[in-house]
Amino acid sequence: MKTRYLATWCCTLVFSALFAGNPAVASDAKDGTSSPAKKETADKKVGKEGDLDKYINRDSDDLATKIDVITHALYEEEQHVLTLTFIQQHGDRVKLKRIAYASADGTLIPAYVFTPVKPESGKKYPAIVMLHGGFHERFDWRWFQLIDLAVAKGYVVIFPEYRGSRGYGENHYANNYGVTDTADALGAAHYFAGQDYVDGAHIGILGQSRGGMVTLLAIEKEPKLFAAAIDIVGLTDFVAYMAYKPEYRRQEVARESAYFKGKLPNENLAAYMDVSPINHVDRIQTPLLVLATKGDKIAPYDLHTGRLLDVLKAKGKVFESKTYDNAPGGHIFMDGDTPEQRDALQRCFDFLGKYLRP
Repeated sequence: MKTRYLATWCCTLVFSALFAGNPAVASDAKDGTSSPAKKETADKKVGKEGDLDKYINRDSDDLATKIDVITHALYEEEQHVLTLTFIQQHGDRVKLKRIAYASADGTLIPAYVFTPVKPESGKKYPAIVMLHGGFHERFDWRWFQLIDLAVAKGYVVIFPEYRGSRGYGENHYANNYGVTDTADALGAAHYFAGQDYVDGAHIGILGQSRGGMVTLLAIEKEPKLFAAAIDIVGLTDFVAYMAYKPEYRRQEVARESAYFKGKLPNENLAAYMDVSPINHVDRIQTPLLVLATKGDKIAPYDLHTGRLLDVLKAKGKVFESKTYDNAPGGHIFMDGDTPEQRDALQRCFDFLGKYLRP
């Protein structure tokens, strides 16, 4: 009940502050435009001296801009509530710390770090980078159980909110599939490896859906960085993904991404091929666990995971896999309290234990 009241209070505060001109919500950064500022794509190299960031005009009288401001303010408050909910439910055994680390281009990326409440002095823990999926998803309740189990089993966890995640402002919201999300995942691993409580030689990576795609791209781009990887219902062919998605989603993906340059695959095919993990399996050196289910209506098995397993086998890669037969929930079967989900959790920690040795 406390969480519900807090969420309601936050929403009320945001709306009243925005329309009353409350300086607590107004920004010092005003770009003077009457429409939402274009999102900066942060996959470029560090800019020249004098380059400026662009921000949404929070004092604009334009209705569309006001709605955009409200939307992102509510996303941010939602993340605060989710953080408090995790602490309320798991804080007696898991310590949550929010940090911001530097990605390769110098952009600061928000992340959550999870450690034991009472870590062993001087111990270096094996670590897991966990990656959410979705179009603009983020850390939420669906990851609570997995994180709690990981810490209980002797791991520390970093959960990067790679660019494209919601709840961290309008500039961070811009998607760049396969580019900034992958760079930010790799940046999280490098950051974690440098912490004095982390065993940098034993870092694993686990991702679901889009996070599975990023997991595969990460171990393809830096084959020796991770000791183990887990792909759960990952997207493996982004060209195929763009072929069956509805037109509004195709246009949004192309428009938001600087790498795609606003163009669909028929106009910029090479870019979409480049972010498709299925095309780079030969680079994989990390032991890999692949989990999926038949009946997946978001990343159809025969189009994504089935083809990936065929290529892994053909190229002699070290991998294990489990394909469930129409697991409840399909693409989101890991969200359910079902025999398939419990079996998948067991397989994940058996696999990680083999290579990370907590």
